Amino acid sequence: MRRQAELAGQCVARRSLGNKKYEKVAMARNAKRRFPPKTIAAINEGSIIGLRAGVEPHRLIGVWAVVVQGRVFIRSWSLKPRSWWRTFLEEPRGAIQVGDREIRVRAVQTRRERLKDAVDQAYRDKYHTPGSLKFVRDLCRKKSRDTTTELAPRNA
Repeated sequence: MRRQAELAGQCVARRSLGNKKYEKVAMARNAKRRFPPKTIAAINEGSIIGLRAGVEPHRLIGVWAVVVQGRVFIRSWSLKPRSWWRTFLEEPRGAIQVGDREIRVRAVQTRRERLKDAVDQAYRDKYHTPGSLKFVRDLCRKKSRDTTTELAPRNA
């Protein structure tokens, strides 16, 4: 009975445009690229996560991460030639450290302005101490907004 309801839901969710796939399948695929709720909570509650950009072995660096709509975002404050952001442009694979766990990730560059606005607000809400405000202002300027990067878990 449950399986029939799932199939019926897929049929209702199907788009009627040409060879487009089922919306439900696309939503399930996106859900697989999300971090588990405990990881999201740890990132949201912590102030810094460790980040290793690319697949070459090197140390973890600390970055500020925010959670928007259950997704994890980071921005580059400095756009140096050998920055993590430039590394991710060439090689989108990397890893983050949350607590004592290291998680392999894939970096996805964000283009949507509405999502960037939500990330701006998340930075303002999370990092609101007097010492953080200067950096938050810089992270919300165009130069840093253009580096908005989503981190998604990577399977392989």
